[in-house]
Amino acid sequence: MKSVIVGTAGHIDHGKTALVKALTGIDADRLEEEKRRGITIDIGFAHLELSMGGETLRLGFVDVPGHERFVRNMLAGVGGIDLVLLVIAADESLKPQTREHFDICRLLAVRRGITVLTKSDLVDSETLDVVRMEVEDFVKGSFLEKAPVIPVSALEGTGLERLRQELVKGAGEISVKDSTALARLPIDRVFTMKGFGTVVTGTLVAGSIAREQELEVFPGGQRVRVRGVQVHGAQADKAVAGERTALNLASVATDDLVRGMMLAPPDTLRAGSRVDVSLTLLPSAGPLKDRARVHLHAYTWEGIAEVGLYNARQVKPGETAWAQLRLSHPALLLPGDRFILRQFSPVVTMGGGVVIENTPPRRISNRETYSDLLRKVGVSDRASSLTARIRAQGARGLSMTEVVARTGWRGSEITALLPQMPDIVRMGESLVDRLAAEMTRKSLITAVEVFHRQNPLVAGISKEELRGRFPEVQPPVFEQIFQESVREKKLELAGEWVRLPGRSVVMQDDEAESKKIIETAFSTAGLKVPALYEVLAGLKVDKTRAQKIVTLLLRDKVLVKLSDELVFHHTALEDLRRRLQAEKAKSERIDVARFKDLAGVSRKYAIPLLEYLDRERVTRRVGDVRVIL
Repeated sequence: MKSVIVGTAGHIDHGKTALVKALTGIDADRLEEEKRRGITIDIGFAHLELSMGGETLRLGFVDVPGHERFVRNMLAGVGGIDLVLLVIAADESLKPQTREHFDICRLLAVRRGITVLTKSDLVDSETLDVVRMEVEDFVKGSFLEKAPVIPVSALEGTGLERLRQELVKGAGEISVKDSTALARLPIDRVFTMKGFGTVVTGTLVAGSIAREQELEVFPGGQRVRVRGVQVHGAQADKAVAGERTALNLASVATDDLVRGMMLAPPDTLRAGSRVDVSLTLLPSAGPLKDRARVHLHAYTWEGIAEVGLYNARQVKPGETAWAQLRLSHPALLLPGDRFILRQFSPVVTMGGGVVIENTPPRRISNRETYSDLLRKVGVSDRASSLTARIRAQGARGLSMTEVVARTGWRGSEITALLPQMPDIVRMGESLVDRLAAEMTRKSLITAVEVFHRQNPLVAGISKEELRGRFPEVQPPVFEQIFQESVREKKLELAGEWVRLPGRSVVMQDDEAESKKIIETAFSTAGLKVPALYEVLAGLKVDKTRAQKIVTLLLRDKVLVKLSDELVFHHTALEDLRRRLQAEKAKSERIDVARFKDLAGVSRKYAIPLLEYLDRERVTRRVGDVRVIL
């Protein structure tokens, strides 16, 4: 079954609701005030099933108000439509809201439609022909230029059968929405149904939603469970893209939901308060200045936005420009989503456009360069668009999770694009520009080379310190680039030290002599070692180089450091271990006094040595004595 959403558009009292009722038998005016005043105030809904080449065609009608005061309500319903019925009363012809509604449809990139001349029974054929010519001139150059113009009478039923035929024909030209995409349901109504609880309705613009599915409310992040699903008023197991959908939700109260929120799968997308866009002003609009405030409408969301222009101080009527919209409150918007701009005051439609980026950078150093990036990202070819996004991130790359949130594409769709993106390489769960990755690899090697030159007495740079020199690179990306460098023998990892392959400490003659002096001083001292500062004070090299020589001896475990001033030669400590094992044969327990006699040292050395032996699990302290293990 194919589902198509049909929206009405037109001036107040031109017969939109009567037309929908004549086609479907359903009165879309549901509010008591609408029936009392005889005008449509809020969006209404109806449905109709027709046969299309042996297949059932399900048409969901969104009936919108025509009064200028309720255009904001009209915009809440028109966002997800596939085909528009431009309704013009034959006895009044074109009116202000006809023009504004038509402008809105063009700005929302509606591609299919039918012009319907209602109340045709109230005029003669000559007047009808004049109105038809006026309408044909009005839609010239638009998506309705070659669309049929059908006179109807909802009262007498004339023209309705032809309209149904044209609806079937138009629906056949509309591509089926992707029901496998990530689901998004913009909420247009929230109410409580007795015996069921919270119910929301909307036009499912992408994906599918099934019973018992978990969804997330955007913005806000609340999790809800779908208790039941209705499609066009009938119970269903699942709703798919392009269908009017009602969901009975568990775990949420009606007070927590409002029109403008959106339901989507949890932990996939994210709402934001800034979006980069391409916006176009209507020829009839006034100029739009940088930092101007406007009313913004996208699907059912509405709010105030500040316009930040990227490459102009103002946009003139009829012009297109790159801009950032800073929203009054967060919205879930994805690249490709359309929006409408209305003047802040007086509130009239002035333009609209398409979202390019929903996660813009905080700071932009060069607006011209960034505008060029938006141009590349905004292309329809997905592989080219994604390549531009990833390339702009440099060596940082984008994780798969980030790509999903910034595009709305499923992970499998992104993976399927990779063969078409030769300049992008996958590193774990991140996608990185191949050239940026290679430049990072070279920078890694250069950083180690520089470190060796600056620190000839140090065996290498710690891996953590090297990682810290590339803060812009994500840890998984750094790790893969690093491991590739090691496999290709460009770098070498010895413990936690990174060095160039075959690199060893290079010492000058005075440094080599100092190293020998230090080692001899401690190896000949046994356990009665001198203070480290005294040994270093007698060297010919400066203090900095002396410390590096000590660090080298400690790293090679020639010396063992027990405290800042107590350093022992490894042979002395190994001899102490052997003597303790021999002493164990006499008694497994040893106190401080007995240890001092065994080691031949004073308490100054005995206590640090015993604590060291405890740490090394040679001994274990029990009260005032040690157990030899």
